[in-house]
Parts: sequence; structure tokens; C-alpha cells
Amino acid sequence: MIKIGDTIPSATLRTMKDGTNTQVTTEELFKGKKVALFAVPGAFTPTCSAKHLPSFIENADALKKKGVDSIACVSVNDAFVMRAWGESAGAGDKVTLFADGNAEFAKALGLDGDMSKNGMGTRSRRYSMIVEDGVVKTLNVEEPGAYAVSSGDHMLTQL
Repeated sequence: MIKIGDTIPSATLRTMKDGTNTQVTTEELFKGKKVALFAVPGAFTPTCSAKHLPSFIENADALKKKGVDSIACVSVNDAFVMRAWGESAGAGDKVTLFADGNAEFAKALGLDGDMSKNGMGTRSRRYSMIVEDGVVKTLNVEEPGAYAVSSGDHMLTQL
């Protein structure tokens, strides 16, 4: 599993940009920036929709005042689902949603989880981190089924 001080592995994520399913590398996402990154097991799932994504939308301005350049959410879904979820949650330009459709990024981080018992297959574990110029500065990984240390509120206390 990735840890504080490690460099984010090279991977390609997808996001919707100007109506197009666009590839974004981790190098492009993190180079020269301070990014608040969080991951959820699935778009439109109860905790992710009711608590996790909203906690970063609500705290976006405060995080940016503390030096965060951008806020990124990643999930093992496709870019079209991530766009629809972001629109339904009112993410606007506060949080950029990225798709890790094949869980390649989650696996590269060592933060993938088998959620087959819930009919979800391989997904990302719930976590948050601050990444500065590609290096992990803080890391908050939830225990399965938990939601506390990966929230936007908790991240504010770490900056």
C-alpha cells in the first residue's frame, strides 16, 4: 500500500472535458500542484453520495484557502457515470471527478478492495490524501465500511 512520502504511481484516469471522455495521466494531475485527492467505492452509493463527495464540495473554498490547488475524486466507475454523479451532487468546478474504470489506479496504490459480496467487484477503498508535486504528504485510509478520516472536514485539520 502507498504510504506518506511515496510518489504517486503512473496511471491514466478519465474525466469528461468539454463533452469528451478525456484521458488524464497522474503526472498531469499532480505535477507542480497541491491536490486533495479522495476515493470512493462507487458513484451514487449511499455514503459516497450523502457524505463523502458533499464533504469536499462544502469544504472546497476552505481547502483552497489553505493552499490546495485542486480537489480530485476518483472511483472505479466510467467517466460518464462520474460526470452524471458530479452534476447531480452540484460539484461544479469545486471537485473534478475522475474515472478509474478498470481499478488500475486503485491497484497501483494498493488501495483496491474486493467488494464482490456486495455485487460491486473490485473497487477502490475509501481514502483521502494530500499530494504535493506527485508526493503523498498525508494519507487517510478508512477501514472497510467506515467513513470518518477520509472526509473533507478531517482533511481541513491536516493542513
